[in-house]
Amino acid sequence: MTTFDKREQGFEAKFVHDEELMFRATARSNRLLGLWAAGQLGLSGDAATSYATALATDHLESRTMDEVLDKVSGDLAAKGVAREQVAAKFQECLHQAVQQLEAKE
Repeated sequence: MTTFDKREQGFEAKFVHDEELMFRATARSNRLLGLWAAGQLGLSGDAATSYATALATDHLESRTMDEVLDKVSGDLAAKGVAREQVAAKFQECLHQAVQQLEAKE
């Protein structure tokens, strides 16, 4: 195996690791956002957990960040929570999720 092959394998491994980390961070941040949104909606206990789990798992591979924001913003519109607030909370949750995952490694 040449140095180039080893380097290529290293880049491929890093890419796989980064993609896996982003996938897990997205799922975790969606769950954190779901728990926050559930609290804003007045949900607690199993209802809050179900809402957060659904947000984290429903169409996880195909759902974009905008679709998640649309869903949560729509759910919270009646409570007077603006999309910008939801987007800011989403960024906070994503940052928190990445920190949690990196701490586990």
